[in-house]
Amino acid sequence: MLRSLTAALAASCLLAGCQGTDAQALTHRPVPAPPAVDGAQPVLWVALEDHLGNAPLQLVAAGSALELSDATGTLGRAQRFSFRWRAQPLPEPLTVRRRVLGPFSSFETAEQAALAWRRLGANAVVAHPGEWEVWAAPEKPAPAEYSSKLEEQVISEVLTLQVQRPEGWRTLQAPVRIEAPGGLRWEGGVFQGPFRLQPDAYGSWTLVEQVPLEHYLQGVVPHEIGAGAPAAALAAQAVLARTWALGNQHRFALDGYHLCSDTQCQVYSDPRLARSGVKAAIRATQGQVLAWQGKPIHAVYHASNGGVSANEDEAWSLPDLPYLEPAFDRAGGAPQGLALPLSQRQQVRSVLAATAGVYGQNHPYFRWQRVLGQETFARALGSGAAAVGSPVQPVVLERGPSGRVVRLALRGPLGERVLVRDAIRRTLRRLPSTLFVIEPAGSGLWRFEGGGFGHGAGLSQAGAIDLGGRGWTVQQILRHYYPGTELVPLPSLGTTKGGS
Repeated sequence: MLRSLTAALAASCLLAGCQGTDAQALTHRPVPAPPAVDGAQPVLWVALEDHLGNAPLQLVAAGSALELSDATGTLGRAQRFSFRWRAQPLPEPLTVRRRVLGPFSSFETAEQAALAWRRLGANAVVAHPGEWEVWAAPEKPAPAEYSSKLEEQVISEVLTLQVQRPEGWRTLQAPVRIEAPGGLRWEGGVFQGPFRLQPDAYGSWTLVEQVPLEHYLQGVVPHEIGAGAPAAALAAQAVLARTWALGNQHRFALDGYHLCSDTQCQVYSDPRLARSGVKAAIRATQGQVLAWQGKPIHAVYHASNGGVSANEDEAWSLPDLPYLEPAFDRAGGAPQGLALPLSQRQQVRSVLAATAGVYGQNHPYFRWQRVLGQETFARALGSGAAAVGSPVQPVVLERGPSGRVVRLALRGPLGERVLVRDAIRRTLRRLPSTLFVIEPAGSGLWRFEGGGFGHGAGLSQAGAIDLGGRGWTVQQILRHYYPGTELVPLPSLGTTKGGS
């Protein structure tokens, strides 16, 4: 079996997008891509847990027995299955060699790097071994604006999956399938499945649920915006979650599934929290997506914009998206004496002070303060702290049109590290947003005074809840946050890949 696995790894390289089939051409462990999400009843493959293999796994039925099968056929039914992984040597080692860009702070930024590399002829892929990276064959020079490194790995063993049976442990042949007629208990929730256990591109395994798109929304909408939101806000969230899922189905193609279930995608958790109001919102918008010129938009959203929305370039380095424009999110337009762009510190301070009429003020992070000191900066800089030195001073180098910081320097006596766009919050994780001003707060201390939670582009969930409570319709809310877009039925779209 191991010899056949070695052959399969090499032979499947073409299917996985590698540069060839010999061992030296492998850039990663090839994994079959998931099926395209299309048709009248689209189904998503969603990872409930990734990078499995370090610890045993138990899958427990929520009702009637689970049914287990692998590539050889049905293996049995039980209320509980216990799994473990064992390293098995390969008869013939495989060599993986690649040029790597990153790490990147988000998939969006990594994807732009991959697109730039592809324009130079590289078959670049986005990977997530822990952080977002971009991989291509080592002989492909990287785009000039990115630094790269070479990685080489000799694969001498693979993790095989075993299940405990009455007669002992049995080695399974991927993919492993689990049917759960009464549901599967997982992380405090119950999921319907069916499920798969399958290898990924890094030598570990993933637990994947195959979930119809409309049912997937039941696990997203209440966890993203809250089940108690007004009906119009719930409907807007349902449209955006559906649009986002379809537009991002390629996000984890390298690993053989479409989407994750945490904040690197959309939060997907226990669908049982989707009670009557959520289900009604999903039914009312069934099959509808938000489109710009006939294509689904890049349907980004966030918790709170703090009173002013951002464009796409303030959050990520993306091409211009006309429906994502900076704007004051308040009744009556711009506060007196202010106009976009907000390039100056004092303008941002004035925006933070001008709260009258702003939509979504009830969000707990509508206004916030954080005091950061040298310990925080040292942790953020990590191994680069020695090159910067101490004490560190945060310095705003550039703001975007909504006043958000797009370039922030952590400057010390020996040098500086410049954080750009999404890397700011990713590095300084205590900051809820990049809409802030900085004040000294004592020896080595700096106070960040800001507004909002998240990147600020697209729909503000706090704003949508506020507007829904004021009687706005789902169409009005969506047009407010994505000007020029329209609701269209899914079958009318020429493609389901996001219009970014």
